[in-house]
Amino acid sequence: MILEPRFTDDVAELPTHKFGPASLTWWGIMGYMIVEGGFFAMSFAAYFFLMGHEQGWPPEGRAAPNLLWGTLFTIIILLSEIPNTMIKKAANAHDTAAVRRLMPVIVAIGTVLLIIRGFEFNNLNCRWTDNAYASIIWALLLLHTIHILTDWGDTIVLGALIMTPLGYEGRRLVDADENALYWRYVWLLWIPIYLMIYWVPRL
Repeated sequence: MILEPRFTDDVAELPTHKFGPASLTWWGIMGYMIVEGGFFAMSFAAYFFLMGHEQGWPPEGRAAPNLLWGTLFTIIILLSEIPNTMIKKAANAHDTAAVRRLMPVIVAIGTVLLIIRGFEFNNLNCRWTDNAYASIIWALLLLHTIHILTDWGDTIVLGALIMTPLGYEGRRLVDADENALYWRYVWLLWIPIYLMIYWVPRL
């Protein structure tokens, strides 16, 4: 006996994209952030382990990193959450025009942050080969710089795609929403790193 296939409904009207946990890429982003968080957690543990084995932090004869550039970086990256939140809200509201206007703003902010980061590296008052203290603060700053570069590059590509005809509008808006989520993760991670690099040595 051969059973004929039966279709109970027409799925043509189902949505082609979803935001949040209903999106497969959302789960991918969450998994990616968990893995990256593990690397940062190990770096934080290494920082405090090394600090516990030193008589001074930074070691005697070394000055703590200059506050100017790191603090300027922190202020700008915190303020970047304003356009970032606007992008996230516009994407969820399917306001493609607003997303198109705001994506270049985030790209420009990323460019400014990378320039400032160069000054940060130049004002750590140590070279990464000097000692354990120097190595760990350079490592922390480098890890976060890789995050900035990764998201900056992703935002450039996504911004270019958002400007194309609307054949994949829904999917691109989901991408913009998830890109905004990841940027939030990047600046939240910076807060403990900033404290460890610039303020813990001053305590």
